[in-house]
Amino acid sequence: MPMIPQRRLVVVATFLLAFLLYVDRVCISTAKGPIVAELKLTDAQFGWILSAFAFGYALFQTPAGAMADRHGARRILTAVVTFWSLFTGLTAFAWNFSAMLVVRFLFGAGEAGAFPGMARAVYSWIPVQERGLVKGINFSASRLGAAITMPLLPLMIGALGWKESFLVLMSIGLLWAITWWWWFRDEPAAASVPAAELKFILANRQEQGAAGVSPPPLPLRAMAASANLWLMMGQYFASNFTFFFCLSWLFPYVQKTYALSYTQAGFYAMIPLLCGAAGNICSGLCVDALFRAGRPVASRRLPAVIGFVLAALGLAMSVGQAQVWGAVFWLSVAIFGADMTLSPSWSFCLDIAGRHVGKVSGTMNMAGNLGSALVALAFPYLLKWTGGPTAFFHIGAALSSAAAVAWLFADPTHKIQPPPQPA
Repeated sequence: MPMIPQRRLVVVATFLLAFLLYVDRVCISTAKGPIVAELKLTDAQFGWILSAFAFGYALFQTPAGAMADRHGARRILTAVVTFWSLFTGLTAFAWNFSAMLVVRFLFGAGEAGAFPGMARAVYSWIPVQERGLVKGINFSASRLGAAITMPLLPLMIGALGWKESFLVLMSIGLLWAITWWWWFRDEPAAASVPAAELKFILANRQEQGAAGVSPPPLPLRAMAASANLWLMMGQYFASNFTFFFCLSWLFPYVQKTYALSYTQAGFYAMIPLLCGAAGNICSGLCVDALFRAGRPVASRRLPAVIGFVLAALGLAMSVGQAQVWGAVFWLSVAIFGADMTLSPSWSFCLDIAGRHVGKVSGTMNMAGNLGSALVALAFPYLLKWTGGPTAFFHIGAALSSAAAVAWLFADPTHKIQPPPQPA
């Protein structure tokens, strides 16, 4: 019986991590009812709690990515999964609005290192021609985790209570961290990789440099001089503006707007997330197919442009739907499109950053999650100020349209170069 390639097992491990990441992230939205009732919170206060996570997640992206570049995915992912799992559990002990703000901010800071750490593992282990699908698989896992959480966590909360449910999730995260530290190695050459697979990996990835030698530093001024990075940050802001709505406000939005039960809202809120998972896989396949066809620039641009056009269309058409199925259908189109942008975005960062992929992708993700923080606050306040969700969805559609144009100017062949080192 042939052995499973070791790089496939790395993909399985990061798939499970991305799945868990979003289960832990979205559980607070599905637990909104009992949390708001127990802590006596308003919708605006709950919006600030969601935003506190997003701010913590955004602000620590670049430092966490730089640490992944320096210390490797083994140490960083073990550390950050342990940290955020502990704060998942501590969420159960928050006694008021202020305590919940602090806990969720630190929870977000812990999760910040996850995707940059995974990007560093992909850089070391996954050949270039396979990376689009691998990133699509990882992000599809996050959507599946969020989707399954929407209907199932209410059942767990009903059986155990919301606090006990958060403690169960903490235990699962700690188990993943222990397993990762025991099994994973930063370089394939340091793991039990068959000679043929090791040769294939080393021959088809970007130059790594000498073993054990840190890459030359990449100062912020070199990153700030990259038009490519600014374009990635802007378009990722737009992508997260659309997607974070599904993680934060979709469940309570459909429940209240269409007078659904707790369980019904969970199943309806799950559908766009499943479509997001499909969008990730579809995009990843397109990225790799175009790359293998000798079209490296189109492999990044085309899936992203198509995705943002779909996102803009879906958001605009979701406005004013009389039936829940109509709203969910168009929001599913929007999320499918927004998630088509993820594989090309992270593949693009791998292209332009090389060994500094953790820092560069973390910076892109920081900008994106500032969009998430804005969504968490903008939706309830715009709803209050305008009397409905129309303004919010139109803003999201405009951002997606602008992002589609931005991708036309992005060029993955223009790499970020560290400044020359003194002799």
